[in-house]
Amino acid sequence: MADREGRSGVREIGERRHKWTKSIDICPKMGGSPDLNLPYTVVQTFHTRPQSPMKSDLRIVLLGKNLAENSRVGKLILGNEKFDSKAPSDQVQTERKMHKTVINAPHLLQPHLSDHQIIQTVRKCLYLSDPGPHVIVLVLQHDQCSAKDQEHVEKVLNYFSNKVYEYTMVLTTQESDSVESTEVNGVIKDIVKKCFNRHYKLTKNSPAADLKERLEKFAQMNSGHYLICDEFEGSENSMETQDRERGHRKSPLTVALFGNSASIQFRHDNILLGEEEYCYKTKDTSRILPLQREIAEHNISVINMTVRHETELNLDCVNHIIDQLVNENEIHAFIFVVRLGQLTDADKKSIEWLQKVFGDKVLQYVMILFTYERKEESDTLKDIKDPVLKQLLEKCGGRFHICNKMMNNQSEMSDLMNKIERLFNENKQQRYTEIRRNFEKSEKESDTVKIMKENKHRITTSMRKDTHEVMPLVEEETGLEQEDGKEINGKTKHLFNRLNLNKHHKLRAADFLQLTAHSLKSSESCAEEELIQTFMQKLLMMNYRARYIQVEENNEQHHTKQRDNDSHEDMGDIFKAMSFSNKGSSQSDRIHPMDVQMAMFHCADGFLKQLMVTKLSQCQYALPLLVPDPDTQQIEFPLWTFRQINKSWKIRNTNNEIISQTHPVYKAETPMVFFFRFGSVSSSKSQLMNSLINEKHNTFFHRNCPGSSKTRVLMDGVVEIAWFCPSGKNTDKFNECVAFCNLHGDAGDHEKQLQILTEMASVNVVLLPRLQNNDKSAAIIQNLYRNKKPLICLFTEDESAVTMPMKGKYKIGLKDRNQSEVSEEIRRVLNDCISESSSTFRLEDVSKNSVIRVDEEDDEDCRRGREAAQQMMSLLEKKHLKEIKESFLPCQGKLWHQWSQKNKELHRPRAYEIEMDISRKKTEMKNIRQQQHESDITAFIQLFFKQTQCHAENKMYFLKWLEIFLTSKNISIPHKYDESEHLKAELERISKELEAASFGLEHIMREIGQIYESCSSVKKNKKDLQFHLSSLPSLAAKMMISGFPLELMDGDAAHVPVIWISAVLDQLIQKLGDQRVFVLSVLGIQSSGKSTMLNAMFGLQFAVSAGRCTRGAFMQLVKVSDEMKTQMNFDYILVVDTEGLRALELTGSSTRHHDNELATFVVGLGNLTLINIFGENPSEMQDILQIVVQAFLRMKKVKLNPSCVFVHQNVSDVTAGEKNEEGRRRLLQTLDKMTNLAAKDEVYDAGCFSDVIRFDVQNDVKYFAHLWEGNPPMAPPNPNYCENIQELKKTIMSHATKSHGMMLIDLKDRVKDLWEALLNERFVFSFRNSLEISAYRKLETKYSKWSWRLCSAMMEIENKLHNKIENEAIHEVEETDLQRELKDTSEEVEKSMSQFFEKDTDADILIQWKTSFEIKIKEIQENIVRETKRKLNEILQQRDLKKMIDAQKTHHENTLFEKSKELALKLKDNTNDEETLKKEFDLFWKHSVKKIIRDTHPIKDIDIMRDVKHFLSDIYESAPVGHWMESKDIFSVPSYTQYVLFKKEFKESAVNSSGYTQTLSPEDKIRAFITDVEQQTDKMIQSFNISKMGYNISRVQQLIDYIKRRVTEHQDGSVEYEFKNEFFMYLVLSICSRAGLMISDQHKMFRDANDPEIYVEKKRAEYYSIFQKYCHGATSAAIFGEIICQKLKEPIEQSVYKKTARDLTDEIMKNCQSLNGNRSKLEKHILKTLAEEEDCHKYMNYIYNPRDHFKSFIRNEVSRYITDKFSAGVLHKAKVNMQLLQQKIIKAAHESTEHVQMNRGDVGLWLKSFTQQLSDVLIFSEKDLSGVKHSGADNCNLLEDVIREELPATMSEIYGRFNTETFLVKLDYTSRPDEILIDHFCQCCWVQCPFCKTVCTNTIENHHGDHNVPFHRSIGLSGIHYDNTVNLSTHICTSAVGNSNLYFYPIGSEDKVPWKDYRRAGGVYADWSITSDLSELPYWKWVVCRFQKDLEKYYSKSFGGSGEIPSEWRIYSKQDALKSLDKYI
Repeated sequence: MADREGRSGVREIGERRHKWTKSIDICPKMGGSPDLNLPYTVVQTFHTRPQSPMKSDLRIVLLGKNLAENSRVGKLILGNEKFDSKAPSDQVQTERKMHKTVINAPHLLQPHLSDHQIIQTVRKCLYLSDPGPHVIVLVLQHDQCSAKDQEHVEKVLNYFSNKVYEYTMVLTTQESDSVESTEVNGVIKDIVKKCFNRHYKLTKNSPAADLKERLEKFAQMNSGHYLICDEFEGSENSMETQDRERGHRKSPLTVALFGNSASIQFRHDNILLGEEEYCYKTKDTSRILPLQREIAEHNISVINMTVRHETELNLDCVNHIIDQLVNENEIHAFIFVVRLGQLTDADKKSIEWLQKVFGDKVLQYVMILFTYERKEESDTLKDIKDPVLKQLLEKCGGRFHICNKMMNNQSEMSDLMNKIERLFNENKQQRYTEIRRNFEKSEKESDTVKIMKENKHRITTSMRKDTHEVMPLVEEETGLEQEDGKEINGKTKHLFNRLNLNKHHKLRAADFLQLTAHSLKSSESCAEEELIQTFMQKLLMMNYRARYIQVEENNEQHHTKQRDNDSHEDMGDIFKAMSFSNKGSSQSDRIHPMDVQMAMFHCADGFLKQLMVTKLSQCQYALPLLVPDPDTQQIEFPLWTFRQINKSWKIRNTNNEIISQTHPVYKAETPMVFFFRFGSVSSSKSQLMNSLINEKHNTFFHRNCPGSSKTRVLMDGVVEIAWFCPSGKNTDKFNECVAFCNLHGDAGDHEKQLQILTEMASVNVVLLPRLQNNDKSAAIIQNLYRNKKPLICLFTEDESAVTMPMKGKYKIGLKDRNQSEVSEEIRRVLNDCISESSSTFRLEDVSKNSVIRVDEEDDEDCRRGREAAQQMMSLLEKKHLKEIKESFLPCQGKLWHQWSQKNKELHRPRAYEIEMDISRKKTEMKNIRQQQHESDITAFIQLFFKQTQCHAENKMYFLKWLEIFLTSKNISIPHKYDESEHLKAELERISKELEAASFGLEHIMREIGQIYESCSSVKKNKKDLQFHLSSLPSLAAKMMISGFPLELMDGDAAHVPVIWISAVLDQLIQKLGDQRVFVLSVLGIQSSGKSTMLNAMFGLQFAVSAGRCTRGAFMQLVKVSDEMKTQMNFDYILVVDTEGLRALELTGSSTRHHDNELATFVVGLGNLTLINIFGENPSEMQDILQIVVQAFLRMKKVKLNPSCVFVHQNVSDVTAGEKNEEGRRRLLQTLDKMTNLAAKDEVYDAGCFSDVIRFDVQNDVKYFAHLWEGNPPMAPPNPNYCENIQELKKTIMSHATKSHGMMLIDLKDRVKDLWEALLNERFVFSFRNSLEISAYRKLETKYSKWSWRLCSAMMEIENKLHNKIENEAIHEVEETDLQRELKDTSEEVEKSMSQFFEKDTDADILIQWKTSFEIKIKEIQENIVRETKRKLNEILQQRDLKKMIDAQKTHHENTLFEKSKELALKLKDNTNDEETLKKEFDLFWKHSVKKIIRDTHPIKDIDIMRDVKHFLSDIYESAPVGHWMESKDIFSVPSYTQYVLFKKEFKESAVNSSGYTQTLSPEDKIRAFITDVEQQTDKMIQSFNISKMGYNISRVQQLIDYIKRRVTEHQDGSVEYEFKNEFFMYLVLSICSRAGLMISDQHKMFRDANDPEIYVEKKRAEYYSIFQKYCHGATSAAIFGEIICQKLKEPIEQSVYKKTARDLTDEIMKNCQSLNGNRSKLEKHILKTLAEEEDCHKYMNYIYNPRDHFKSFIRNEVSRYITDKFSAGVLHKAKVNMQLLQQKIIKAAHESTEHVQMNRGDVGLWLKSFTQQLSDVLIFSEKDLSGVKHSGADNCNLLEDVIREELPATMSEIYGRFNTETFLVKLDYTSRPDEILIDHFCQCCWVQCPFCKTVCTNTIENHHGDHNVPFHRSIGLSGIHYDNTVNLSTHICTSAVGNSNLYFYPIGSEDKVPWKDYRRAGGVYADWSITSDLSELPYWKWVVCRFQKDLEKYYSKSFGGSGEIPSEWRIYSKQDALKSLDKYI
């Protein structure tokens, strides 16, 4: 195991570097077995060097937990049976064969091993693989690795080294014979990932050669370096560790004390330091001897470095002392002594000194020792306030100890020793000094390495004569390369730290593509820590100045320089001044720009690297071709990063024809020129190459570029590549595309790169100072010279012009020569060489070289993604491009185009189309969908599904690969440029062929979208779709989130797949939440740079390459960073890119329509639209502006308010301010002109553009520079263009901050609404703003709640005041009183409204209705106040009127009371004979009641209809009233024609032209009149208060007179008709018939309460009870108390019933499904009920009398609710209310008693107080007891007790009578829940559609704006039929208004009006908004089919002829109809 002999260079360096040799014993075997007897000599070095894995020293360590598995692997590697599979499992075996040594530790991965066993075995493995293993192999079973196993594996590996993973690979074994390997478990995947994805899967059939090759390749990747273990590096260390493991240590711990010695008291009992204080000034400074101490069984050496004053640290002797200390002592820890609570400046300087001298790492070895004088001081450490001390403690790991300054306390010192021991163990028992030595070594050796590099390398080469390949053989190796690697690693780490990068924490593209605050900055300089962000930001914007970012100096540096420069010391002396060197400004401190790029490259993941390189290519920069790993120096070829780059160029053929070519760069076969240098040269190689490619642009970064510095860490050894692409002009520098490769650094140091590139180059170009035979490069140049390939030698120290010593070999001198001449000479020579050479270079071929690592192969996810994509592409191989889509994507081809066309035809009907035609088209569309569904999913799409499902983890790679392969397949064949007329004629045909041939990822997603839409249409999965349908939009949503654009509008079919887009957005919401987005769209002519602009702005990758113009529209998400979300109102920007207007392929009549359609769609969708204008052509500008203005005008008309910014691209001089101002003025003039033209087209009053949209011509017009800085294809992007982009981005964000954006769910609706409206052609009349409708419905629901809160509060107030009026507590009611009572509720409602309008998510939409709804709520409040005042004043008036009734009633009660009392006194002696008492009372009662009845008139039952008939007979004596009574209800008749006579001036003529007609009757006016009369009469009846005042026949007379007056007034007005007598008769009869039940109920309540016979009989039991008490001698107070309880019974019952009714109403409003929402929800439940009942008569009542039907439905719902919830709900509420009322009554009794006692009053005062306290809750006053004598009842306490005892029984009695029959009956009509709800819900709009009779759904009566409904119905339901026929129409309003050839005749007019212009008919027609819409409700189609016969009978017409019911309607079942209600309403 000794080091190699014969290596004099190694030995020499080893001696110089203190190479030590020690002899130690082998470690003992596991399990405590005795030590081996044989000693081994171990030679170890403290440095690493390359070892060739092809020689005999490939050392492999096998770690496992299964002896058999490990032995099997060892046998495969060595090819023999030497490993003993039966040996003890804990034995470490070693075998050597074929230059390979295998060390086998088959037990080390067993998780039960102790730390001791692990350490011993690791040491043995390292010993046997001395000087270190090249490869460590983890042998694991593929499916048997747990989390515990993983933890153990990581623990074992950490004992080797912290860099162990760089030398480790995972080998998994499996028993299966299958060729395909089984998937490993997740734990192993994690381990593999840590091992840099190095993984070998070993099966039974795995060949040994394969494993050997993998191991050798792995070793090559590490350049032959082997692993060095830090823990066991030196044998001296090993022995120490070994001793520690055995429990003893040879040497003591050494600690060094430093700090201020004043913190210590030196005295004889000082345990740590003794009495002698050290002084640097007086003592001999030649050496310091440590003090040897034994403290608490700890041996310790103490070095005292404390000082009295910090200046002593700066003495010259100190450096010498430190060196002596470090060299002679092994310091394990430092103790920093500080006076407790007194951290002085001197102490701070001591810490600074320690870090300066010993390095920053020293703090991990520091313990802070606080000293104190008094014990009580030690508590002061609990609260450290000094921030410096806090920070110091944190840096020292929180380690501290406290002791007294005398250090004489044994306990304190013992604790200190334990803490030092713990610190030593925490540092893995390492000494600080060994760390420091290694640090010094790396510092000092860097210079040695540099010197040694200059020495000659003894190299011999041998030429292979057959291939002329150069084979350099390295004769001698030194340790320099590895030492150099250490230096490089240190610098790299430092660089990464400065840039805040971590090579092992990969950055992702998403980190830079989100919108951040930094991305909005546009400075040319930044702080050092922002370099990466700024570089990436500029690079993503294609700004080539990304390489020229200046680093801002911090203030401290700046001031330091100023102080240095302002020194007056050298004033006047130029020599001193000019010789001054400022190290602070040295270039060596600056980070090299290319280091920024390459550091970013090394720290980026695969996708970000690819994005970076793609953007570098767009900037015309050279790209990294071969990249050495900064840690391992393994060379990587990043082929993956080139995959998205295409290059285009033009060349001339022999016929002088220009041929255009486009190729992916990895496929392009071009000549390649390779430039490299030897040694240091005076000329810049990169600058020279730039002059050959593009002298105006630094394609290769060179030493003279801005920001360049001497310190370049990451570029040496990097090979960059760039391509020169000719333009086909005579001025081209090269006639064909040429690749240029540039090796950075000295080629002699990078032999692998040199060998690879010289072999692959067409021409080699070498730079060197001069050619010398003994130069290290001589042999290599000699071989290149002998090679057949052309060689150009450029000598920087030679002045000669070009010479050619032999053919293909050139010499050119560069010294003191004109740069242009030299460049021209080289260019000419290169052209000659290239023309004569047949050698070509292909980028992909670089990957064939075995000595380099290819990123695609190294990344398993990338490799698997490529394999999956290749598998898909293999299916396309034999297909012609034009056939691929037709064969593999059938759903999106002919069928989808047919469906799209049918859909447009459906929305744009031809002349005289009927509903049958519409139905036929829908059927055809369904059939197409069925065909799509029935077509098999092609193998291509099936495989796509499989790959996306199987490779979920590397799905992104798979999709990227597929996109790359498809793009490369699409790139067109080279084509000729010719201006001949023949080719121009072929343009259209070629365009179609190209379209058919284009095939990308978007087409695959389009196919998936069509599969989804077809499945959704037929409502079932495809038979060959192996997963749920929802997975399809889920995949698209994931792709969007990952950064892929999604096709929004299919450009080929010119159609939006609404179902698919909606589903994807739904999935997006599911994955992200309903996020708020700001939609940014773009419009412009074709090829005007729209996509390029968006790509530059947001780093996106919309297709921009030649021939790939955007078709349709695509949308892509840009994330907003968390920091920006606080400033913005949204979470994402949704960027919508569109195809260009004025597309060449659409030339013709369809262009204008298509452009208008696209512009309207995009403008409507966007919150902000960028209008892209290219060039300065006035006609083109005018064209696009006209389209744009028309689009914005349409948005204005439909109340959408997007904003816009005009971007004027390709402006020649954007800096000319005056020119731009003039441009703005002309643009505004043009916009105003276009506005006038568009306003005429759209019939809108707009005079200028600002009338249409908010527009600031100064800020919303941007001028852009030319995109290219020069002429393509070699021109880079113009930096000024990039700056313009940045300014535009800021403007967009400025607009965005003012916008509310929209939620994703709203975006879905917006897409649908816009597209549906566009399909109908008449956009403005067809647009249905779902977002606005949804917001308005939400507002209606809120409005319903607000109005209910006010009404509910007012009902409580009304009830309270009503009670007080009845109790005569108040005598008048003013509005101010009511407003005061309502104030709190009113303020709550106002606050709720304000919050809703301000904070709701749709606040920006709702704001338009804020004022009107505030006014409406105010009106409601005023109305309810006014109405309540009216009702209460009526009660006041009626109170006086019914005093007589009440007085009579009271008189009867009192009479009975007194007489029963008299009888009781007579029978006082017979109290024991209950039967006698009963008989006497019954006799008395019978006699008394008979007398009362005789003296009063009984209240009779009424017959209201008899009274009505009587009055009508008097009015129309001749009319047979009995006949009228048999007629129909006036509210239900379908037509009023038979009841009117038209006036003379009105022509009663039939319609004589084709179209629809209704019976010529002003139906709506009459129906509205009837409804209003009914409402007013209803209010009159309620005002009669019959339940309290009783019925009087005069009330009927009042009703009839009122109706008569209204009829007369109506027909005398401006109507065209007069009513027949029958109308009046039927109107009176119908109204009275409806009111009859209400009047009868109220009269019954009055009769029950006031008829003596009924009322007195109800009181019999109460009087008998009092009679009994009198008989039994009860006190007056007790009897009076019972009388009070009896009197309270009725008021309590009334109060409880009313309160329960109000509470129940509230509950119904919350819990009843049909009544807990807005009007629309109520109507939905009504329609559902109608469908369930299937009663045509009810449907007709609903159609013609909707208000009546609503009332009836509400009554039924309330009744049902009460019945269902009576026990649990109503009874419970009643019980609670009774309990509360009982508590109030008892409380009132108690407080009244206290009041009497306090005021020494009597029972009268008590009664007054009692009734007053209850006056607002009960109708109960003193007058109710006015006739009851209460003399002798002065004991108020007894009275209170009686009430307390009797009241519960009274309550129980009331509760017992509470049931479903009595609840509503006993309530006053206006207090019933159903009537309250009717009043609430029916205060809304009841205007019906003049065609289909659908009722306007607006919640507000007399609302502003048009009437509208979500869905109309068939007009045949309202009796509309075809003219001159009996055929009822099946047309639906929304489809009829879309038909431009359909007419109708307005009521009373002979002039036909087109349906599409229905508003022209005026009147009620003009007040309706009916938008063209084909999404009608299936519900009404089912109704028409279900009740066809009933309807035909009702109207005496039929559904025939043109009105035949479409067969499609008949497929709907009742269930479908009900489902449609839930879906659409």
